[in-house]
Amino acid sequence: MKFFAPGRANLMGEHTDYNDGYVLPFAIAQGTTATATMRDDGMLAVSSRQQAGQEASFCIKDLAPGTVSGWAAYPAAVAWALGQHGLDVPGATIEIDSDLPPASGLSSSHAMECAVALALTGLTGQDVPRMELAKIVRTAENDFVGAPTGIMDQAASLLGEAGHLLLIDCATLRTEQVPFAGRMLVINTNASHANADGGYGTRRAECEEAARLLSVTSLGSITDCGITVALSATPALERRARHICTDDNRVRRVVSLLREPHGNVHREIGELLIQSHASLRDDFEVSWPQADVTVDAAVAAGALGARMIGGGFGGSVLALLDPSGSFAEAAEPVMAAVTAAYVEQAWPPPAFLEAVPSQGARRVA
Repeated sequence: MKFFAPGRANLMGEHTDYNDGYVLPFAIAQGTTATATMRDDGMLAVSSRQQAGQEASFCIKDLAPGTVSGWAAYPAAVAWALGQHGLDVPGATIEIDSDLPPASGLSSSHAMECAVALALTGLTGQDVPRMELAKIVRTAENDFVGAPTGIMDQAASLLGEAGHLLLIDCATLRTEQVPFAGRMLVINTNASHANADGGYGTRRAECEEAARLLSVTSLGSITDCGITVALSATPALERRARHICTDDNRVRRVVSLLREPHGNVHREIGELLIQSHASLRDDFEVSWPQADVTVDAAVAAGALGARMIGGGFGGSVLALLDPSGSFAEAAEPVMAAVTAAYVEQAWPPPAFLEAVPSQGARRVA
């Protein structure tokens, strides 16, 4: 049995998911496949075409946080989390393949985890509701791998629909499919990142402290961003809270624009993307030099807007292109300008892919 789980890009709402705010991601066409066969010895054996010579196997009943490291920790984490939620976890051999660039901010690790989750439940015919499966994968990521991520990536991979953005209220986990026909370009800056590194966890801890000082359950519950001035004695926390509140409001604004579209809707969304990047750069301080240069070059070359996506400190930029004409006509000047900017900085060249809202995780064979 073969299962596919896509990566994701995120139009708006960064770092808002673990703050119980709103996010607006979508599944992309690229992703990870997990080809699984049952075995009767209680072992999980995993291999990956992208990790040649690093096959791993382990006894499922002995799995616990800290027992597996490296890339194999991700499939092991899923097997462990499924068991923690009372599901039957069969012995299995799983072969993994992916066309997602790792550490690019496109959720390659979550795509792997979601594909493995579908494989392990599919082998035994267990039909787990998709949001429940997303929560299980989040447990795997948080408690086994040690990356304090929210629910956005898993939900986008498992619930995405072609031609739609996925609006998620992360406080209630209510979702809505929002039609979207814009043209988008993902620009991989080739500056790698890892969510298990300290920067991401530090931002999450800062958000929790800011919420405590503001006497709210989470920063996502704030709708009046003026309240963040109460944190002025701790400027860094004030900036973190301001980003979460303003990005949350930008998600709501994008959805409002898409529900009642007009002639300038894409240009207005583009302006919101630019505002979001400035907030991530200045208030949340998770951008990086390549991302800043990429955003400036893309917008100067005709992109309607652009911003960094993902956890930050490396990864990719999402650019919203002019929807008139062909994708090539809109993308080529942007790609040329960004490439030239990288040459000027003597950086390794960026990589590009069209970002198309695509179908979510599924069995493919």
